[in-house]
Amino acid sequence: MPKTAAKPNAKTKLLDAALQIIRTKGYAATTVDDLCHAAGVTKGAFFHHFKAKDDLAVAAAQYWSDTTGELFRTATYHDHADPLDRVLGYIDFRKDLLDGEVEEFTCLVGTMVQEAFHSTPEIRAACEASISGHAATLEADIEAARRARGIRAGWTAKSLALHTQAVLQGAFILAKAKDGPSVAAESVDHLRRYVEMLFAAPKKKKSRAKTAA
Repeated sequence: MPKTAAKPNAKTKLLDAALQIIRTKGYAATTVDDLCHAAGVTKGAFFHHFKAKDDLAVAAAQYWSDTTGELFRTATYHDHADPLDRVLGYIDFRKDLLDGEVEEFTCLVGTMVQEAFHSTPEIRAACEASISGHAATLEADIEAARRARGIRAGWTAKSLALHTQAVLQGAFILAKAKDGPSVAAESVDHLRRYVEMLFAAPKKKKSRAKTAA
């Protein structure tokens, strides 16, 4: 996670605490007291900025998008000339991020939406916007790669971009289940191979005359 240079105020401290604690304990198990203790602020400060924990969760989803968005915007995979190399570079970058403890590399919005998708529509919507918004940043490169290679298959840049997120979120779940990043890294490797195969040039069929000869 990128660090902000300015000294954080109480609201930012609470959002930073949410990113850490919810990924560690889950949304339901995280209490307002947990957030205030981790942020070093009072409950009065919490309720000055947020009406309830659900309101903080919605704000945290946007904060997650903003902070991680800056990390991806400045990543070096954008420097590749070939759009397919940029897509593959993105996948490689995601694999490189699978470092440290599980709660340090898993996704805040993926964690929250699994718990709150039915009970709290506002959180579900905020998490969906974050995941889909991030996926959308890949669409232009995927579409450019499709055009450059003359691919006219029945899938779209949007559907493949969302599929990358489905694989990554599933990889995070496996990492939690296995309590380590290695299984997630293997899933990302499979995703890379899948994308490479989608964009591979089709093999030319041998003519019947040559086959008979």
